Amino acid sequence: MTVTTLDPKSALIVVDLQKGIVTLPSVHPIAGVIANASALATSFRRHGLPVVLVNVAGGAPGRTERAHARGTLPPDWADLIPELNAQPGDYKVTKLTWGAFANTDLDALLKELGVTQVVLAGVASSIGVETTAREAYALGFNVTIATDAVTDLDAGAHENSVTRIFPRLGETGTKQEIIDLLDRSA
Repeated sequence: MTVTTLDPKSALIVVDLQKGIVTLPSVHPIAGVIANASALATSFRRHGLPVVLVNVAGGAPGRTERAHARGTLPPDWADLIPELNAQPGDYKVTKLTWGAFANTDLDALLKELGVTQVVLAGVASSIGVETTAREAYALGFNVTIATDAVTDLDAGAHENSVTRIFPRLGETGTKQEIIDLLDRSA
């Protein structure tokens, strides 16, 4: 479903746009994803709406078939990229799992702020963004994903998230469609 509306109390959640992740190869050029996520953040701030900047600083302790890079990451790996222009009024969430809601105070924070809808941007489409979207949906938030402000390391996984999963969790739209809706509602 194409994005049709934004609730008056919407929040932007930018997932894992951090130094250690944006250097990885991605399906779409990361510079465009960063520019679109940054433009969304600027627009949400201009409208006085919450901006949540999420980074990942580790991983869940469970066993997996793929090795974790824990303990071998550079010291600035989890630092948010400067292009996001983090502001003092932004909210920062550090997660240790794929989703931004699990084992963090994000749900309580958004509910305290009266937020009823979240708009998502970031990486990876099929991991951090999709898991956060699933959690938000399960918690009762309206969900919108900015399709030109997300990317993945794997083309098939990205395509699956954008075409099959995201439309089941909420609405999708471009950065510009979302900004236009914000501007119309002002």
